[in-house]
Amino acid sequence: MQLKRALFAPLALALALPGCLGSATKGPGREALQAELQKEAEAIRHQNEGQDASLGVTATWNVASVEVTEPAAKDAPWKGTIRFQIHSETRDGSKVQVDEIEKTFHYVYNGTINKWVFEYKP
Repeated sequence: MQLKRALFAPLALALALPGCLGSATKGPGREALQAELQKEAEAIRHQNEGQDASLGVTATWNVASVEVTEPAAKDAPWKGTIRFQIHSETRDGSKVQVDEIEKTFHYVYNGTINKWVFEYKP
């Protein structure tokens, strides 16, 4: 009986392990990654709106788009782009200066830490 268990346990492990590893390395799907990047966009928007109010500047950050791009190769990471349309108004006495700015942030999905990380592009 113990001999059967000793032979069966490694066989069961050998059959189960590839299934576990395959699902662990696959990572989240496109929809989950899109949702995570959308949350990142909302966090950036929230952090930056009203930041310079004490200086007489009001800024509205509108999320223009959140795009996720599939990897070009099997080992390449997912990439993402967040685009904002920023409307700012600066008051100087009775004058108001209005500026419209577009700002883009590039991200790469890091499967090791399971997070989007900022990709610096000079």
